[in-house]
Amino acid sequence: MRTHVVRPGELGEPELRRWRGLQEADPALGNPFLSPEFTLGVARFREDVRVGVVEDSSGIVAFFPHERRPGGVGHPVGFGLTDLQGIVADPGLDLPARELLRACRLGVWDFDHLVAGQRMFAPHHQVVRAEPIIDLGMGFAAWEAEARMLAPKTHKTIRYKERKLGREIGEVSYEFACADSGELTRLMSWKSAQYRRTGRTDRFTRPWIVGLLRHFHETGFGVLGVLRAGDRTVSVHLGLRAGASMAGWFPAYDTDLSRYSPGMVGHLALARGCAENDVTEIWMGRGGKEFKEWLKSREVPIAEGRVARATPGAAWHWLRHVPLNRLRDAALDDPRLYSCADRVLKGYARVRRRAA
Repeated sequence: MRTHVVRPGELGEPELRRWRGLQEADPALGNPFLSPEFTLGVARFREDVRVGVVEDSSGIVAFFPHERRPGGVGHPVGFGLTDLQGIVADPGLDLPARELLRACRLGVWDFDHLVAGQRMFAPHHQVVRAEPIIDLGMGFAAWEAEARMLAPKTHKTIRYKERKLGREIGEVSYEFACADSGELTRLMSWKSAQYRRTGRTDRFTRPWIVGLLRHFHETGFGVLGVLRAGDRTVSVHLGLRAGASMAGWFPAYDTDLSRYSPGMVGHLALARGCAENDVTEIWMGRGGKEFKEWLKSREVPIAEGRVARATPGAAWHWLRHVPLNRLRDAALDDPRLYSCADRVLKGYARVRRRAA
């Protein structure tokens, strides 16, 4: 077995077909973040994206997309933007993770949304959580009936607010795949305001991320859903689509209409739109949002951790990241700490806005 490392643009059509074939062979790998389109897209805007191509006597058996930073520090492609990570491989692949890193000339590779079922990385898990999925395989009506049964009061409230939105603002409509770049600009503006309001880092101050979203939208890999009331845009969502799988990515809404719960109305509209356009599952991403408990049909385990070899770069990486990550994990796993941290961030954001 041998591994060679290439830039994504060096992969030819036969290699890309093999990559997609490996995805199709394993339902856990169908997520758009693991598709070649995501890696190729990020590589347009970042010089540090590489792919480890693993071969045996039968041909290519795996693709390992990663970012390579100075000192041999590796990250998943689009680290900080991706909700699923891993190696796209034949299920029978028997390759120790450290051997993979050695072949890719990496001292460490950290992950926070790894497909937990991948055996080669299992010894390196530090935390295992779950990513919720909306299953539309039986159609929208069947999924909605299940969601209504799980939380009848919540469902009734959202549908009431949707009708109220239609009466007071304008007839409610939904466009599943909007080509208007102005709506994408609106989404990023709303999302930037949300980041500032909640004390988070504004991702859209980074030109490469803005360019990436525009690229995915223009190529159709990014699907821009728009909820409107009359002529007024109420909420917008950019998701990534690979075949029958949709990955929820960037949602945003008009906060002036928050009394109508536009985000939740938009999620229901997204589910209906997906079902009507041959999407059978929506990956919602890891997170502590209560609404996901109501919407989800099932979960997939995902892991956080790091693989490291005995190198100076790996040791420096541990000092910089691991203690802080453990504090963050403690907050995520304790609802009281999570709520407290959220309040602190929002308070910090208010102070920063007043001082500006």
